[in-house]
Amino acid sequence: MMRSPPEISPLQHDRFMTRSRRLASSLRDLRSAAGNLPDAVVLLDQDQHVRWFNHAAEELLGLRRPQDRGAHLHERLGASELSDWLQEGAHEPLVDVAAPGRPNSHLSVTLLPFGRRQRLLLARDISHLTRLEQIRRDFVANVSHELRTPLTVIHGYLELLDPEDVPDLAPVLGEMRAQSKRMGQIVEDLLTLSRLETQDRLAEERVQMAPLLATIRKEAEALSQGRHRIAVESTAEADLLGSPKDLHSALSNLVSNAVRYTPSGGSIAIRWKREADGAAYSVSDTGFGIPASHLARLTERFYRVSSSRSRDSGGTGLGLSIVKHVLNLHQARLTIESVPGQGSTFTCHFGAERLLAPGGNDDA
Repeated sequence: MMRSPPEISPLQHDRFMTRSRRLASSLRDLRSAAGNLPDAVVLLDQDQHVRWFNHAAEELLGLRRPQDRGAHLHERLGASELSDWLQEGAHEPLVDVAAPGRPNSHLSVTLLPFGRRQRLLLARDISHLTRLEQIRRDFVANVSHELRTPLTVIHGYLELLDPEDVPDLAPVLGEMRAQSKRMGQIVEDLLTLSRLETQDRLAEERVQMAPLLATIRKEAEALSQGRHRIAVESTAEADLLGSPKDLHSALSNLVSNAVRYTPSGGSIAIRWKREADGAAYSVSDTGFGIPASHLARLTERFYRVSSSRSRDSGGTGLGLSIVKHVLNLHQARLTIESVPGQGSTFTCHFGAERLLAPGGNDDA
């Protein structure tokens, strides 16, 4: 015999209805709040069918009611970078992508897990931030370019002044020369950064690592002037695909930093070796070391662990920013390990797709 369902008392029924009304009210409030958000919100099922979207999604993504409910989102977005990102799995946030529904606008997009096997797509309009960043880049580039000529003139006249002719001013002239030279280097580094920031890709060619490592070593020895032990270890047996000028700038920058921040008598090791998924170029030193609290910010422009030490060494505070941008353009990454008082290791990790067998064979 089938048992009849248990009877619900009037009190239980009232409680159930009250709870249902509260949940329904909370759901309406939540949908109303999400619907009025300035950011696009799209609720997707596990197969990326559109279940719900707010008003901002109509404006920024070009979705329309009711025809787009139940549609595949990547199909609705057509041939766009955002559609390709969704089809590839959307594992990482997408930054600065064109808005499908609003020409000349830029979005930052994230896909998050939501509920049971659902996804929540969030898209924010970052057009104003993009414009501000472009204004900053233009300002830095223009000011740096305009400063180059007067600094060259000032430095040229300082070179004409012989300290032996005015012994009393010899220390002053020496300091003025050093500072004008340093200002010139800052201008050159700013112009390099501006160029790298505006580049989406590089003119790629073979970068022969053996002669590049030899050149970097000679530059390090010239800067060190015999104060350090400098060793090069190359076991990767691979060249790189990329920009010779920019890679030289980035890789030599790490070595010059090691020379500047390692006391006399210390050692510097330059290594080019294979990794499981590519190859790594690393520079290790026995210098001052860097506290862990500073490591995450080292690649910021003008960030200094010690301002006085950086100025005394002739650094501009822009070198690691240049390294980061060069590596980004080569789809590479920088890792930093350091122990205060023991030294630091800066490592550039290059993927297998960037490796070329030495001698002209393109398969490494």
